Amino acid sequence: MQLDRIRCRQQADAMQPYPNHVTQHEATVLPEWIDYNGHMNLAYYVVVFDVAGDVLFDHLDIGLPFRDRTGFSSFVAETHTRYEREVKLHDRLCVFSHVLGADAKRLYVFHEMFHAAEGYRAATQEVMSLHVNLASRRVTALPEDTLASLQRVVALRGDAPPPPETGRRIAMPG
Repeated sequence: MQLDRIRCRQQADAMQPYPNHVTQHEATVLPEWIDYNGHMNLAYYVVVFDVAGDVLFDHLDIGLPFRDRTGFSSFVAETHTRYEREVKLHDRLCVFSHVLGADAKRLYVFHEMFHAAEGYRAATQEVMSLHVNLASRRVTALPEDTLASLQRVVALRGDAPPPPETGRRIAMPG
């Protein structure tokens, strides 16, 4: 994935992400991501969010090195992606990642994708991941020190409420 070294940190105030994001990921919309409507196809929003999740997991020390060291990993159990505004070819993107919750077996993450140059939010994604023993392919408890570390990150949010986009469901009005 081509990364454009933009300055999301310097532009974060203008983009106004929710407070206390943990990491950020930068990307540029590639030609192969454009669909027949002339904007980024929904699948590639998910690709950008997935890579942002890898950046976050590496920062939290639960990414690939953790898997190699412990034989445990995280599997995504559920996602909810909201597409708010379109992005187009060569647009620069900035994703801010937040850790909203962690317990013995789960990690709850929220991502916000912004158009880096214009500052508007293009999409959000909430993700529930499960901690898995790769040998048994079963959900299992995190090591106590890892859980404590994740809970310290969650605590950094203080009493900030969860973003209002979280916890939603899809349904027909009725």
